[in-house]
Amino acid sequence: MTSGSGKASDRDLLSGVLAGDRASLARAITLVESTREDHRQQACELLDGLPERPDSWRIGISGPPGAGKSTFLDAFGMELIDSGHRVAVLAVDPSSSLSGGSILGDKTRMERLAREPAAFIRPSPSAGNLGGVGRRTREAIRVCEAAGFDRIFVETVGVGQSEGLVRTMVDVFLLLLLPGSGDSLQGIKRGIMELADGLFINKADGESRSAAERTANDYGQALHLLPPATEGWSVPVGCISALEAQGLNQVLECLVAHRQHLETLGGGVERHRREQALDWLRTMVQDELLTRFWNRPGIRELLAELEHGILEQGLDPVRAADRLLSR
Repeated sequence: MTSGSGKASDRDLLSGVLAGDRASLARAITLVESTREDHRQQACELLDGLPERPDSWRIGISGPPGAGKSTFLDAFGMELIDSGHRVAVLAVDPSSSLSGGSILGDKTRMERLAREPAAFIRPSPSAGNLGGVGRRTREAIRVCEAAGFDRIFVETVGVGQSEGLVRTMVDVFLLLLLPGSGDSLQGIKRGIMELADGLFINKADGESRSAAERTANDYGQALHLLPPATEGWSVPVGCISALEAQGLNQVLECLVAHRQHLETLGGGVERHRREQALDWLRTMVQDELLTRFWNRPGIRELLAELEHGILEQGLDPVRAADRLLSR
């Protein structure tokens, strides 16, 4: 941003986002996701100009592959739109660890939302981040809110190692699961259950209905043994069918009740988000330190040399690490 025309372009982008222009919204998210240094500065100035939206709902949703997350978002999103809301879905796809590629197929699985003017779907590669959260998902949420979307969903890759990252950027976290047998608890890690503010068994229709009810009962009993993610909150467990749009009112009731519960804790959602901002600060510092370290001149060349020493000469990795950090 070295010229007056550059500043004018930045102002146009901000104005476009605030006006709800979809092209501007897409460009702004691309900007905040960029790792280029000049783009980072532009992104910071853009974010400084965005208003806070404490009235918005930031909703995380996760679950194992095949749980029907996209089908659920398509059905539930349309219900929210019918109630007068504007829905944004930040669907984070798994990036290939080999090619860096990403499926980015969520739009094809949310057919109605993809055609709806009051909805915005943004597939973004996770770029290797644990938990399936894009590096700039938090910033993307703020851009969507500024563009007038008041119901923001962050759909994650699935049940990963660091789904706790999702909780640092949303107000409420939902877990979507499949009907299973009595041993279905073996298929989900305790850690992910401890993060959930609402747990719903999807595909509870047809012959799977009774299996879904048994699964819900199993998880309901298990949750009594775990501390709630939100202080004083009793995690609801229910059965839904996104395909048949059945039971979605339970999800809405969960979201409304959880929102009201946050207000009873003092400070409400605004206090909750300020506390999350502390984690945001630490995460940003860690990310930037890593970026600057690997971009220092000679570091990657030294790394290749040390890796060769470890493989071919038995170099101690502790000494190798010391050499890298000393550089």
